[in-house]
Amino acid sequence: MTAKTFVLGGHQTDFSRNWAREEKSLFDMFKETLEGGLSSTGLEPQQIQAAHVGNFTSEIFCNQGHLGGFFTATDWGFDGMPAQRHEAACASGSMAMLSAMAEIEAGRYDLIAVLGIEMMRNVPGDQAAKFIGGPAMWADRECLDVKYPWPHIFSELADEYDQRYGLKFEHLAQISKNNFDNATRNPNAQSRKWTFTEESFQENDEANPRISGRIRRSDCGQVTDGGAIVFLASERAAREYAKKHGKSLNNIARIDGWGHRTSHISYKDKVEASRGKPYVIPNVRRAIEDAFSRANVSIDDLSGIETHDCFSTNEYMAIDHFGISAPGESWKAIENGDIAMGGRIPVNPSGGLIGLGHPVGATGVRMMLDCAKQVTGTAGDYQVEGANKFGILNIGGSCTTAASFVVSA
Repeated sequence: MTAKTFVLGGHQTDFSRNWAREEKSLFDMFKETLEGGLSSTGLEPQQIQAAHVGNFTSEIFCNQGHLGGFFTATDWGFDGMPAQRHEAACASGSMAMLSAMAEIEAGRYDLIAVLGIEMMRNVPGDQAAKFIGGPAMWADRECLDVKYPWPHIFSELADEYDQRYGLKFEHLAQISKNNFDNATRNPNAQSRKWTFTEESFQENDEANPRISGRIRRSDCGQVTDGGAIVFLASERAAREYAKKHGKSLNNIARIDGWGHRTSHISYKDKVEASRGKPYVIPNVRRAIEDAFSRANVSIDDLSGIETHDCFSTNEYMAIDHFGISAPGESWKAIENGDIAMGGRIPVNPSGGLIGLGHPVGATGVRMMLDCAKQVTGTAGDYQVEGANKFGILNIGGSCTTAASFVVSA
């Protein structure tokens, strides 16, 4: 990385809210996210030099595109500010961040807003499954007669692990237990007030219904409404901000490394290409390795991780792809408690997509915000003690797009 990028702070909405039931629109969510970010950082609209929006399907769910115009619709102080939108399925927010970082590294701008947003609870569940199914996979070739496309695909990922290395349901269930438990400490988590029994995490068709194949209700990330924003800054802007707000530059989060890899849109083609290789999804491993290399760190240097757990199987994959365990041995890190709060390297202290929620376009931005909180000691009840470096993995589709970051302070 040729220039440092800092995270001045940001804001996320309460992911438990159903905005349609509140008779509020996508713009209302955007406005509240943006104003919350400005308030929490003490920034003014005129200070923001550019903006990037991460969003996946606002045209389908809300009949609304052209989201960059919402900045000036929120406050005329943004009038004339360049803004653009980015899409890469569930990694849309990370694409917005990467583009903002590139502009800072190039010296175009010193202070950029990155806002991720998605409204998905304004339609029935079956319809939402269709809206987020086909567009992120090969629409006319994959899952043509499948009711729930993504549970089906990530059940196939479980099958692949089972075929190559062996896989037990109890290990996937423990991932979900961890994330739901972590979510109880997060005041913005969608599931923070939900109640569970032991049967909720067992192969029990009444308490934990099967959704598709190996995937049961407990394995699933949530359909969520929500927005998140972070403000990225050059070193010069970060120093000015720190001085103005009585902070040290060392107390502001910094992005030390990034990785971005894209592979075949088809799940089966990606997996077939990985036959005989140690990692089931090689482009995910390569994105993580790129981030580690740019940050000059190894897995042992990280205090924790925020990873993409749209399903428990995806977090299972992330464990060995991060190098927490050897390939195919993610179960060891689960059984040893390595990934639980208080463990060697806590994964998803926020609750992740399973516990906190998954507003698709906002997820990558929310991950960055949570990691910035962790390394600056401001994560509240879900703070990892002594955290100074955090890793991120945000994926799109069937791991077609993989984005990884290392954040420190």
